[in-house]
Amino acid sequence: MPTSYDIPEVLDRREGPYGEVVLRRHGELLQIIANGCFLMDTSDGRSERLLIDAARDALDGRPEPSVLIGGLGVGFSLAHAAADPRWGRISVVERERAIIDWHRTGPLADLTEQAFSDPRTEILETDLIEYVNETSDTFDALCLDIDNGPDWTVTEGNDSLYSTAGLASCARVLRPGGVLAVWSAQPSPEFEETLRNAGFNRVRTEEIPVARGVPDVVHLAVGPG
Repeated sequence: MPTSYDIPEVLDRREGPYGEVVLRRHGELLQIIANGCFLMDTSDGRSERLLIDAARDALDGRPEPSVLIGGLGVGFSLAHAAADPRWGRISVVERERAIIDWHRTGPLADLTEQAFSDPRTEILETDLIEYVNETSDTFDALCLDIDNGPDWTVTEGNDSLYSTAGLASCARVLRPGGVLAVWSAQPSPEFEETLRNAGFNRVRTEEIPVARGVPDVVHLAVGPG
């Protein structure tokens, strides 16, 4: 684990359409930083795995459900979904070309090499908000992990995704009775109410215990139909 005197090593830094994205190594960990904001690292992955499992368990037992994962990150969610034979199609939306490259040929490849080669997996290089507004595809589950939560977005434009209108777009890509799962670095009772106002049912929050501080959570809701 990193010690107090470790200095992070920048492995790659790129300027993209949404700002600066940095991959760095801190001790044994790989970290992704966007516009100076820490997004995630390879230290744990429990909450990302819960995001996938909670969505699957909230479904109605339908065979080979499809899942749309919003955000590739360090790949914990994708790798966990691909390791589960119960999932059918696994689609991942990632808007940053740099992050996709780090998985295909860079330092993050060790985490997702098998998932990338899985025939169920497809990587979509696009913005999630544009995708849910424009695609004609539908999914059984939509798992969002593109921000630090509804109340702590990485870019200002992402705010709209967690509004009533944005959640209606999320519901549009869900098949009847499909599940929306949203990762957050902290609970948000206000977001739960917004989910209900957007027509979602069975809204609940699962916490992931941490050593200290506010627990990570996964907000879960079932779409109309």
